[in-house]
Amino acid sequence: MAETKKLFIKTYGCQMNVYDSERMGEALEASGYVTTQTPDDADMILLNTCHIREKAAEKIYSELGRMKAHKVNNPDLKIGVAGCVAQAEGREIMRRQPAVDLVVGPQSYHRLAEMEAKTRRGEKALDTDFPIEDKFEVLKNRPKARRAPTAFLTVQEGCDKFCAFCVVPYTRGAESSRPVQRIVDEAKDLVERGVREITLLGQNVNAYHGAGIDGNEWGLAQLIWELDKVDGLERIRFTTSHPNDMQDDLIEAHEHCSKLMPYLHLPVQSGSDRILKRMNRSHTAESYLRLIERIRKARPDILMSGDFIVGFPEETEADFQATLDLIEEVRYGYAYSFKYSTRPGTPAAERAQVDDAEANERLQRLQALIFRQQMEIQQSMVGREVTVLLEKPGRDSGQMVGKSEYLHAVHINDCTAQPGDLVKARITEAVRNSLAGAMV
Repeated sequence: MAETKKLFIKTYGCQMNVYDSERMGEALEASGYVTTQTPDDADMILLNTCHIREKAAEKIYSELGRMKAHKVNNPDLKIGVAGCVAQAEGREIMRRQPAVDLVVGPQSYHRLAEMEAKTRRGEKALDTDFPIEDKFEVLKNRPKARRAPTAFLTVQEGCDKFCAFCVVPYTRGAESSRPVQRIVDEAKDLVERGVREITLLGQNVNAYHGAGIDGNEWGLAQLIWELDKVDGLERIRFTTSHPNDMQDDLIEAHEHCSKLMPYLHLPVQSGSDRILKRMNRSHTAESYLRLIERIRKARPDILMSGDFIVGFPEETEADFQATLDLIEEVRYGYAYSFKYSTRPGTPAAERAQVDDAEANERLQRLQALIFRQQMEIQQSMVGREVTVLLEKPGRDSGQMVGKSEYLHAVHINDCTAQPGDLVKARITEAVRNSLAGAMV
């Protein structure tokens, strides 16, 4: 039996990185690793990185400087960097931080066990290839431990859109989709281990085009309808989508598939056609708004979420006002908003930048508008009945916490139900980031 060792994984960024970190842990289980919640007693530290946020690489180098201190007390400690910064920086990470033993890109983490063995022999391990073999198929034999009621499931990776601000096509590669049957098999496995809600993940998930069960290429809507047949799976969500790939059959699935939740994250980034063109988004504000109309006609109660970049190169006050106007028209329940920051190697990095103070001021105005809309929507939920999938005990005695159909966090007091139960609750109060409810 392999010696038991402790693995600490720190995850940055998106839900796909959360999913990848789980798989990295599984990949190293055969080498005798169990996960730990602290780096203090770890035998291996893995930083699963994201390249989307501002100065992502520099922040990772700072973190590595802190992590290498653990080698003082444990000279055998191995430190690894995974994910998109690993893909982008490659061997440079080892050059700048010699304490790093292992660098692995997001398409190669199924090779972690052999890379770890190499580090134990005193060698450095680097793999930032885009291998031919399917990493999901290599790691398909997952352990049968009990799972939380909700789980992520990656169905698509990479992106072919080449937005002017984005590094994903360079760090995750071209769009690729997993075969339907493999996704369904993984979903069934998750359900057997206690999962009742699955969120399908992809950098551009509604561009999914996997091999279908009938031998033809299937889109995301067909995949969702196949997952709808899985007994015990009660809820389906997906993220993140591109407006140009929101096909008619996917809109119809929102109307007719009871397991597909009334929540849609559909980034627009800007309300200015001039800026959208400079972003290479390939849609207009008007086409986006008409798309929202069609979606809401199919599912009137759907809650919309979006992404916004403020202070994109060459953005004027008029461009920014167009974004505010679009937000006013859509009414978002959630939104993620960021001040533009350069990504080396992307087209937008070479353009004239907006004054930093002006970009900050615009971001504050936009976030104030989004927050007002969010609170108005949450206040409108008071008095309504929702179905809550309970996930865990709350802070107070007898309290349980879960998510509504609309992805609102709901706290229920005097709740005797268990995690994994679906319960009816009447919303009694709306606060900044959650709702309070009473059992019906």
